[in-house]
Amino acid sequence: MSASPQPESLDPSRLAELVSGYASDVKAQDIVELDLRGVLGYTDYFVIASGGTDRQTKAIHDRIHENMKKRHGLLPRRVEGLTESRWILMDYLDVIVHIFTPEARDYYRLEQLWGEAPKRHVE
Repeated sequence: MSASPQPESLDPSRLAELVSGYASDVKAQDIVELDLRGVLGYTDYFVIASGGTDRQTKAIHDRIHENMKKRHGLLPRRVEGLTESRWILMDYLDVIVHIFTPEARDYYRLEQLWGEAPKRHVE
């Protein structure tokens, strides 16, 4: 029986990078990292990604969750929206992950809301 990895202490920018990579692994679209340090007090980064359908948003969530747990010993503090899967929020404290269907992303427009924050688009 193998022991679970001890939770890693990851720099918030590295944590955002890892989450973006895992989302990219399962074909998440339009992945953006918003650097909110100095803009918000409760988190350092938003990682925003889209899945083509609610089923794909769930698959993106599952990939991020599984890899963060297995490889880094990290679980989100909370997850919301998993039942509907139109907007899934994963709270890793320093990084908050938002996984949207295209319609929900257009409706909530988080990037426009935090437009002054530096952003990095992930291929």
